[in-house]
Amino acid sequence: MPFDLPETLQPFLLPLLIVVPLAIVIIIITVRRGDYRDVGVAPPAPRPLPPGPAVRTGTAAQAPIPAAPKAAPERLPLLVVDDSAVVRAKLLKLFSEAGHEVVAARDGVEAMELLGQTRFGVLITDLEMPNMDGFQLIKAVQGAMETEDLPIIAISGHEELHARLHQIQGLYGMFHKPWNDRELLKRVEALAQLRAPVHS
Repeated sequence: MPFDLPETLQPFLLPLLIVVPLAIVIIIITVRRGDYRDVGVAPPAPRPLPPGPAVRTGTAAQAPIPAAPKAAPERLPLLVVDDSAVVRAKLLKLFSEAGHEVVAARDGVEAMELLGQTRFGVLITDLEMPNMDGFQLIKAVQGAMETEDLPIIAISGHEELHARLHQIQGLYGMFHKPWNDRELLKRVEALAQLRAPVHS
């Protein structure tokens, strides 16, 4: 034979031929899986992150936190009082489409009941109504501690009634029927900011 091993080494030859290639295969698999500590191989350097907006806090880069959207200011509902179903429907449509919550009453008696249950932002009332007219309603609202700060707008189709309104203090507007939608809505939008909700 061209190459003879000593007889003492021959029994170890076969195990060596099996163990050495097996150990090499294990090392290769371990390195590919990333278990570098087990085989004493240094891990590769981490790849740099792609550029992008980041907020630095200490040593870690974090994505910027988006600002929370501003909550829309809370508005109180409007109270519309008129004995005409047509007028109530027109006012409900006008204010609802502008984003207001609207409650309607047929006369001053109904309005006073509602005012005792809910805090309203603006009162828009007709003057000529059965049971309790607009003048009596305005007087009652301005005379009660719970509602004395409630902004009131009066609406009427009668000139003589408008003349009487000048004697009433604390009104925030007087509109003739038919009113100008834009002007009435503009006035209500301004007044709706005056009376804040009461939080418990």
